[in-house]
Amino acid sequence: MTEEELIEQLKTQIVESLSLEDVTPADFDADTPLFVEGLGLDSIDALELILLLNKHGVKLEDPKKRREALKSVRTMAELILKKELEELEELRS
Repeated sequence: MTEEELIEQLKTQIVESLSLEDVTPADFDADTPLFVEGLGLDSIDALELILLLNKHGVKLEDPKKRREALKSVRTMAELILKKELEELEELRS
């Protein structure tokens, strides 16, 4: 899966899992901030996004890393792709 395909998938999953009314994946781009400005998500939404990352095999224990990962859809996608790449490298070695 390419980064752009993953971004589109994540945007759809975010809208659906957070039940965002009056928001479609087309309403925001990969670099739109998820919290405060941008989508204006809150701490409850952050927990849902962490669960979404877990479904993609990404587990973040460090709160600082969580904040960094949840800045935008692009930062989430980059983290997921990095995890997938690490897993592929492990299989090759």
